[in-house]
Amino acid sequence: MLFTEPGFLFLFLPVLLGLYFVTFSRIHGAYANRLLLIASVLFYATGGGWFTLPMLASIAFNYAMAIAVDRVHGTPAARVRLAAAVTVNLVVLGVFKYANFFADNVNGLLGLLHAPPVHAPRILLPIGISFFTFHAISYVIDVSRRDAVAQKSPVHAALYLLLFPQLIAGPIIRYRDIADQLAQRRVALDGFAYGVQRFVIGLGKKLLIANIVAGPADRIFAMPATELSIGHAWLGLVCYTLQIYFDFSGYSDMAIGLGRMFGFRFPENFRWPYIATSVQGFWRRWHMSLSTWFRDYLYIPLGGNRVSVGRQYRNLVAVFFLCGLWHGASWNFVIWGLWHGAFLVMERVRVRRVRKDPPYISTHPSRPSRPSGPLSWPIWPHVYTLLVVMIGWVFFRADTLTGAVAFLKALAGLTTPSLSPYTVQWYLTSELWLALLAGALGSTPWVPALADRLSRSKTPGVAWGASLAGVTALAAILFASVMQMAARAYNPFIYFRF
Repeated sequence: MLFTEPGFLFLFLPVLLGLYFVTFSRIHGAYANRLLLIASVLFYATGGGWFTLPMLASIAFNYAMAIAVDRVHGTPAARVRLAAAVTVNLVVLGVFKYANFFADNVNGLLGLLHAPPVHAPRILLPIGISFFTFHAISYVIDVSRRDAVAQKSPVHAALYLLLFPQLIAGPIIRYRDIADQLAQRRVALDGFAYGVQRFVIGLGKKLLIANIVAGPADRIFAMPATELSIGHAWLGLVCYTLQIYFDFSGYSDMAIGLGRMFGFRFPENFRWPYIATSVQGFWRRWHMSLSTWFRDYLYIPLGGNRVSVGRQYRNLVAVFFLCGLWHGASWNFVIWGLWHGAFLVMERVRVRRVRKDPPYISTHPSRPSRPSGPLSWPIWPHVYTLLVVMIGWVFFRADTLTGAVAFLKALAGLTTPSLSPYTVQWYLTSELWLALLAGALGSTPWVPALADRLSRSKTPGVAWGASLAGVTALAAILFASVMQMAARAYNPFIYFRF
């Protein structure tokens, strides 16, 4: 079930909210948890089908293993049980997500050796298995580290792993951050209103921007390489750059908003990543729950910043290699991860070099100090970061490595395309122009900053007018989103694939 389906918006959610608040209490505990657990199972089963059964089995396994690890904490047996729990989770993820990838690569090698291929059954990928697995692993590890106490209630443990707002595509929530909320939470009117606001904003991001720019992006990336011009390539890449941000951040907004409606506070997952001035800054703003997961459960255990510089760089590349592989069983995703890892290493090398060799400071009053490098000018860090990120998106979006290389050649103007029946102007409809403009503006914090400033104004009527304008804008976004929902075909979120 999608958040953008009429069945969810006009049936599932209203009925669930009605049952949730039927007690007329602001404090929610046992009854609310059982209700949300049943609703979450139904929510997943609607799209997951029979995959719901192995997911429930995984919940039972991780619930039991967390208790088993907690009972023998500090002993060698605890480490054995922890290793077993992590291994089983990774094996399940590996079988479902990477078995086909492994078989295809083995058959490719066998083909080079002129040997007969291995015939392996194709395995379907359960929706949201990567997010679910990372939740489960972090829960058991936190119990082992004594960052959390093993949950004795099977309802609470299952609800943490299966809570429907964040089940499919995150944000990745630590058990220690939500344990107290599972026991009891309070829903105030202002918190519920904020949840509705975040949900509507996320709905607008998905339906009014991401879905509209997705059309040209999908068609251009599917064009034959012989017809792909430099104009087509850049238009397709700009559209996809906006699509993936507003698609994923829109889902995160909706998940956070739904959580607040039911009294949960989920961590933020995005903080204006496209205004970053370095690749490191981008990853501090993009999919922050995943970045911190890899930092806390992989990079720091490998030594973090406590090891030698060479090992830091090696660990950083290894983390982003695995980050790419986590996103999908494809060499394109691996290259995308290594691409980001390489630039993170280069930025660290540059920072160390600048610290050793301080920039030249002119003593002449009419001459400004010479900048330490080309990235010292305000505009160039943004250009550099966006260029690195956008080139990386080519590997992330292209279906094959050959297709990614051909697309990059078109971006650089290194191809002589044949005439295509679909010119660049054909894609540039008024609807697309409006979505591109909204996307460019919505990728920056200007509008929220202006709204916040007006709401704090002491000028009579300004704060009230800003509040009224905000409510009107939310109503307009909701109305336009519902119209788009009725007019457009099924369009799932990008991160459902991962």
